[in-house]
Amino acid sequence: MANLTVPWTIKDLHADTPLRETIFPVTKHSIFMAHAGVAPIPACAAEAIREMAEIASTGDQEGQRLWSILGLARKNAAKLLNALPEEIALLGPTSLGLNLVANGLDWNAGDEVICYRDDYPANVYPWKGLERLGVKVSAITTAAHGQIRISDLEKHITGKTRLVALTSVNNLSGFQIDIDAIGKYLHSRGILFCVDAIQSIGMAPTSVEHVDFLAADSHKWMLGPLAAGIVYIRKEHFEKVRPTLVGAWNVQSPNFIAQDSIAFEESARRYEPGAMNLIGIAGMNASMELLNTIGITAIHQSVLETRDYLANHLHGLGFTFLDGAANPGERSAIVTVLHPTADLKKISEHLIAKNIHVSLRHLRDQRPIIRFSPHFYISKSDIDFVVQELKHAIES
Repeated sequence: MANLTVPWTIKDLHADTPLRETIFPVTKHSIFMAHAGVAPIPACAAEAIREMAEIASTGDQEGQRLWSILGLARKNAAKLLNALPEEIALLGPTSLGLNLVANGLDWNAGDEVICYRDDYPANVYPWKGLERLGVKVSAITTAAHGQIRISDLEKHITGKTRLVALTSVNNLSGFQIDIDAIGKYLHSRGILFCVDAIQSIGMAPTSVEHVDFLAADSHKWMLGPLAAGIVYIRKEHFEKVRPTLVGAWNVQSPNFIAQDSIAFEESARRYEPGAMNLIGIAGMNASMELLNTIGITAIHQSVLETRDYLANHLHGLGFTFLDGAANPGERSAIVTVLHPTADLKKISEHLIAKNIHVSLRHLRDQRPIIRFSPHFYISKSDIDFVVQELKHAIES
């Protein structure tokens, strides 16, 4: 498990088919443009999983070498977030981390939480669940899908607003909120900020400088396996967010003997109650190391260039974009489209038959939409092929 080196650039990867197929085996047989869903893992993650499984097959699954992966994963996650390793809990899925925050804070009847009605349900239900405690949940709506700015929040904030929960990138429209600006504004009002970052980590710079809590599973842009994830709790909030899952790993239990009182671990380990998903975390760590080595800034630049190249072609084919294109700083790699005449279900089926992976989704009014979400290893030649197949699908 030596440190990863990447002796190539993203442009090299696009130009060298054997290299790309070695690093991303999925490219041998398909064009994967659905990273906003469940993404394939790169070869380095698969190898890390195989290695860990081999070690686990010959001895104790909790051997010293296996446990060492936890420290590496905390460091890689912290680097992705500009956080401290001790502020990282290695837990997935995303909803688990969000529920740890929602259920760990002490709420009073009359407290208010703001979330977005059309976020992915994992970042709505944990907050709606607080209504049983007398918490008022304002599930806001916006004129344009997912486009949330400070001005939208100002309309709902009151003197009782205690927390705002948003996603870093809307899972359908691809709108990327300004985490720093919103976080600064909320903190100036004494309001906590919780972020579901599953649609941005690994694709765009995602800093927790002005964030209190964050959760993300690794199976999308982080290129990791399902149910391996990260939870960030700002260190100063450890005593505010009481662990609601309690076990032998997060409570100090010398020699595995239960004590008369509960004393939690001093780091974010306090939110990890028991046996860890070591094999999954190993895969996630390898993917995070790959992303950190390439550099998120370079990755972000690449995906935006691909996004704009794709969007221009989609516009030429008569597609319309969900709520229009956002300003440059508010774009992500997600491009979601509608079409005035074409059958999107048939188009989606045609693309999948050609080994082009996209996501067919629906809006609240049940209108079908197609979501494209290519990662940095998708090239312009891939986009050209997809566009040709889209033409065939529309004309047929």
